[in-house]
This record gives sequence, structure tokens and C-alpha cells, in this order.
Amino acid sequence: MNPLLRRVLAGAAAVLFLATAGCATDRDTRSGHTGRAAHAGHSYTYTKAQQAAIVAQAAAPLRGSEFRADCFSSHRRGDDPIVFPGQAGRSHIHEFYGNRTANASSTLQSLSAGTTNCTPQTDLSSYWTPTLYQNGVPVAPERVTVYYQGITDHTRAVAHPRGLRYVVGNALATSPDQNPAARWSCVGRTESSRDFMNCPPGTKLENYLDFPTCWDGKNLDSANHRDHMAYATGPTCPAGHPVVVPRLELLITWPVTGGGLTLAGTRNGTNVTDAPGYTFHGDFFNAWDQAELERRVRDCIVAGYICGTDGTPIQQ
Repeated sequence: MNPLLRRVLAGAAAVLFLATAGCATDRDTRSGHTGRAAHAGHSYTYTKAQQAAIVAQAAAPLRGSEFRADCFSSHRRGDDPIVFPGQAGRSHIHEFYGNRTANASSTLQSLSAGTTNCTPQTDLSSYWTPTLYQNGVPVAPERVTVYYQGITDHTRAVAHPRGLRYVVGNALATSPDQNPAARWSCVGRTESSRDFMNCPPGTKLENYLDFPTCWDGKNLDSANHRDHMAYATGPTCPAGHPVVVPRLELLITWPVTGGGLTLAGTRNGTNVTDAPGYTFHGDFFNAWDQAELERRVRDCIVAGYICGTDGTPIQQ
């Protein structure tokens, strides 16, 4: 899609999302591998402040600071190298994008030695989300665009450090208001929702998943895979997370319309394939070539340009 048109549609959808978003509970649960049968690494209850920050960030206009990687589904398996490292098959089913070698035992070293189906080839990162099902049949995304965007104080942004990994979303959400990080829509439409959209013929289902923009500057991970990152609650990062990084936004498109949609997930400690749309979540394990990532952040994010997959400005 034309970058400007995509931004207009995404902005319109985000405004509607902001206008209709519910309020999350003010209880802030930050557990790692405890609670709910050890799947709490994908569970997270956002505070009201975090909720407000996420939906405001979704509606914030981009300032012409962006580059991207175009990826595809690489493989599907019940692994999660962040939440369940070294425990093959323990997770619910995930769709992996980018690095072809990603599995439960992945490390920065193994990803760096692997290959990718992303463009550019210098992005050896692994990205993963729960597998989508329609009427019980798994559906691979048609495409996955990973946007790196200058949302927060973009002139101070720095590249994500190699090996940084974190999780967004709430896989154990029991209602839409418990998961503000993801929004569903239909290609070419402005409406959006935290739960599945029933897309009409002639369009396709898509999801925007927004990652935080502030890092604590010290840790590549944390016990719950979230606390080392934060969403900016204003124009700058909070004191405890002072380092600005580009926002990752996964735009995932599936070749489906209509209903019968579910997700892979976990219920009462059991992995299932009929989880609702508001449990969507995602993981990022950074394995970019560091020099190339730094160049793109400098020439696109900090300089204020929209760049293509080659890191060259295509629009100011």
C-alpha cells in the first residue's frame, strides 16, 4: 500500500479505536512464570495510565520518521524462546516471521547464524504472534510489515540493542478492554476493534500491534519480559526508561474474510486454538545487523524521513 495512504487509514482507525476504547483496570500485575499454569509470561494487566498511553500512541500522527521490513510467515510451532526458553512444545502455537531458525532454544547467536525471509536480509530478528484459525483451520498471514517509527521524541531515538527481547499484549485477557496494544481492522476500512472484525468480500483481515518506545537502557530482558520497556505517557520517555527507541508496529494481513475466527491461546493452563481476538499478542527478539539498524535509525527516524525496506528515504 502507498505509505501515505496507509498512514491516513491507520490514523483514522486509531482515532476510532481511541474513541471507543474501554478503560482497563487499575490493578498492575507484573508476574513472570507464576500464576495461571505458568503462562503468565503472556499475561499482563495494564494500568489506566498505561492504557491511556497505548491508545494515545496509536492515534498519534507520525512525523515522517519511519523505515520498515517486509516479512512473511516462516513456520508455525508451539515454541516461545522468550517466555519458555529451551522448552520445545510448551507454548500455544505461534506463527513465526522473519528468522527461519527461530525455535524454543533460539539465542542471539543462533539467530545471527540463521537466515530470514524478511526484506532487508540484514534483519535477522524473529517476530511471532499466535496463529490465526478460521473454522478450525490455521491460516498463514499473507504478509507482515514491521514498521519502525519515530513516535516518541524521534530526534533522540537510538537503535534497539542486539539481543533485546520483549512481549506486548495480553494472551490471557478475558475482555477487550484488557488488551489495548492490538487492534483489528479490514484492509481499506477505517473501522477498528480490539476483537475480530467480520471483513466483507473484497477486503482482508488485518491487525496492528504496537510495541513500546522507551527502554531502561540496561536490561535486554526482564522477569516478565516487559518491565525493561515502557510506553511514553507524554512527548518524552519516563525517568525510569529514559532511552528512546523506534516503535515497532506489526501490520499483519491475512487472506480471509467473514467469521469463524479464533486464535491459538491458553485457557486454564491448557493450550487451545479457540481463543478470542482480544487475546492477540506478540514477541520481538532483535537480531538486526547492528550497524545497518543504527544507520536506518539515524537516516530515517532521527532525520525525519519515511524510508523503504532499503533504508533510503522515499518521502519527507
